[in-house]
Amino acid sequence: MEYVGVISSTIEAVAYDEAGAVLGVRFRNGREYRYRRVPRSVFQALLGAPSKGGYFGAHIRHAGYAYSRVA
Repeated sequence: MEYVGVISSTIEAVAYDEAGAVLGVRFRNGREYRYRRVPRSVFQALLGAPSKGGYFGAHIRHAGYAYSRVA
């Protein structure tokens, strides 16, 4: 996955794997997670959100997506 930097106080970069519907999120604290079965529309909304951290908290973190920590 190719990460794209974002302007956020908590999120450093995000990526999306279209084939696997996997969202990658790299936080400024160095942790990285992969969320599975995330619709592309959610990724696009995250990129367009005025607050990336706020959108992540409201629509991804507790939305029930299976995830794993990468780093």
